[in-house]
Amino acid sequence: MSAAENRDAEDGTTQQTRRAQALERLMAVGRAHSAVTIMFHSAVAARQGLNATEEKTLDYLERNGPLTAKELAELTGLAPASVTGLLDRLEAKGFVRRTRHPTDKRRVLVELNQDKVAELAVFFEDWARDVFEVCEQFSTDELETVIRFLTVVTDRQQKAAARLSG
Repeated sequence: MSAAENRDAEDGTTQQTRRAQALERLMAVGRAHSAVTIMFHSAVAARQGLNATEEKTLDYLERNGPLTAKELAELTGLAPASVTGLLDRLEAKGFVRRTRHPTDKRRVLVELNQDKVAELAVFFEDWARDVFEVCEQFSTDELETVIRFLTVVTDRQQKAAARLSG
């Protein structure tokens, strides 16, 4: 084997090692991020007498507009019976209301009580400022890579949740 071939082989091994180490660090950082995210949302939810699942369901409704219980089950990965109980609790706490679907009277939409949900916004204002500040450290291309990665991972995790709730 020539010197150049040896260097190429070493470079390939070095690249494989670097990739394995990067993947290991990514998994560790991902786990840490997941844990702190759950703790943050649990703390926000607790301030309003909610649990993290209830708070994140409100987020789905905020981002998507009124949804049916079936659509919420698909988005959350929760079983339909669990979604019914979840919506009962959110309605009892005044965060959502059920309304007739405008075109199909057999269906019911779940919509946010915007006044009640506005009470949650204050908890996210500081965090949003922190995120924007952190983003200043990254180029637009780097941010696009992060967006692409998170989009793919989010889709996969949503499918995994759906499989678990089966």
